[in-house]
Amino acid sequence: AEMTHLQAGLSPETIEKARLELNENPDILHQDIQQVRDMIITRPDIGFLRTDDAFILRFLRARKFHQTEAFRLLAQYFQYRQLNLDMFKNFKADDPGIKRALTDGFPGVLENRDHCGRKILLLFAANWDQSRNSFIDILRAILLSLEVLIEDQELQINGFILIIDWSNFSFKQASKLTPSILKLAIEGLQDSFPARFGGVHFVNQPWYIHALYTLIKPFLKDKTRKRIFLHGNNLNSLHQLIHPECLPSEFGGTLPPYDMGTWARTLLGPDYGDENEYTHTSYNAMHVKHASSNLEREPSPKPMKRSQSVVEAGTLKHEDQGESENTQPLLALD
Repeated sequence: AEMTHLQAGLSPETIEKARLELNENPDILHQDIQQVRDMIITRPDIGFLRTDDAFILRFLRARKFHQTEAFRLLAQYFQYRQLNLDMFKNFKADDPGIKRALTDGFPGVLENRDHCGRKILLLFAANWDQSRNSFIDILRAILLSLEVLIEDQELQINGFILIIDWSNFSFKQASKLTPSILKLAIEGLQDSFPARFGGVHFVNQPWYIHALYTLIKPFLKDKTRKRIFLHGNNLNSLHQLIHPECLPSEFGGTLPPYDMGTWARTLLGPDYGDENEYTHTSYNAMHVKHASSNLEREPSPKPMKRSQSVVEAGTLKHEDQGESENTQPLLALD
């Protein structure tokens, strides 16, 4: 019974679900974790800044206890942070860019879970004020939110659902979504984060979002593709997958309309609404903060290229970071 502290606080139902769906076996949890840890020496190019049991366990859960896959995800997690250092420089809720995104409701997080115990994240695309929030800051706010939520073991096992409402999202707003930043988002969420995404639901998407979706499809794994649902304005098809009693009224649910400040208040605590700099933050990204010193120790830093693995299947050319980055809008106006 020495393993039980790793599953502490989990309900018997969740432990059983982990056994059935994720091949989680309490008796050999420690061996599984150790076998992933033993693979770290195969990647001396990556700084693994956190290797404790609880941390490695979330990667095993995200990959159904397939050790090689779990290790690949762990390596990707730190490599993504190493290759995109600027994104993780001040990776806390009180970073001005992240705070603005959170305050504007990126992402929204519903208090109650769905009928499968999954946490529901909401994005109201039209609220993206491009003069206020860069896409990168919105992505950082989403990654930080997931980082905080994934501390909850129930969510490591049950996972997440993302609903994106595209109502009133203009063509002009869409034209800012370039292939390179969408690729960055897909790499960060699909390939580098230890969470199970049970579904990504598009609601009220205009034709140009549909066009965008076909462009990014090559970057999506088959598994991801199968979990993306384009509902258009058919809320019935959404309700077949997520019960109305779990949804706010914007999605035809029985809950009151979503209050954009809900999650920001949770994360920022007493400092919510205080526009000045402040010290309190509920999440200290201890496993990213040493990334820069790690790289400085290398005699000749390798050119910062984004991992190519995501692109192999794709049709878009691999772009370097920096000046040469392709910032062509996908949808150029004539």
